[in-house]
Amino acid sequence: MAETTFETGAGAGPVALRTSPLAHLAERMRAAAVTGARGVALTEWPFLTMVNLRVDPASEAADRIEKVLGALLPRQCGHTTTSGPRTVLWLGPDEWLVLAQADQYTVAAELREALGSDPGSVVDLSANRTTLELSGPAARQVLEKGCPLDLHPRSFAPGQAVSTTVGPVAVLLWQVDDAPTYRLFPRSSFADYLARWLIDAMSEYRGPEVP
Repeated sequence: MAETTFETGAGAGPVALRTSPLAHLAERMRAAAVTGARGVALTEWPFLTMVNLRVDPASEAADRIEKVLGALLPRQCGHTTTSGPRTVLWLGPDEWLVLAQADQYTVAAELREALGSDPGSVVDLSANRTTLELSGPAARQVLEKGCPLDLHPRSFAPGQAVSTTVGPVAVLLWQVDDAPTYRLFPRSSFADYLARWLIDAMSEYRGPEVP
C-alpha cells in the first residue's frame, strides 16, 4: 500500500495519507474508456475491505460467523453470496474472502469474535490487494485476450468468482452482473502492470469492428 505525506501546519509533524496503488493511473484509465456498442471502461475501487476467513463450514463457529455476516458461506467452487454491503467469495472448502465497504478493523474484529477459540483464522488482507472494475459490452472480449477461462455466459455467469490469470498476473476474478461487469483483485504490487495491460487491450475497441 503506497503512502504520501504532508505537513499539517507550524510545529505539526508529517501525517501519512493512504494512497491507492493505482492513483497515478486514474486519468489514464478514464481516458481509455470507450463508449457505444463496443464500449468498455476500467476503474479502480480503492480501499475495499478484504478479510480472509478459514473455518470448518460444519462447525458452530461457521454458524456464528454467518449470523455476523448476515450471509451464508458459499459451499461450492466459484460461488459467492451477498448481503447488503458484504460479499463472501469461495476460495476453498474451508476458506473464503469477505469483501465489505465497512471499516476493515471492525469487520475483522467481528469475525474474530465470532470465531472465538474454534480452529480457524481471520486475516485482514485489505492492503494486500486492490480492486479493478472492468465493465461494458466489450469487457468479456478484453479479458479473453489474456484469461484462460471460458468466460462465455454458459460457463461463467454473474455471481461467480474464481482464481485465474489475466495476462501474466494472478487475480481473483468475480463477475458482478451481465452488463457484463467484472471485478479483478490483483496483489497491489502487480496492479500497475495489470491496469496498463487492460488499458492496452481496450484500445482496439475505439475503432469499428473488423468484419
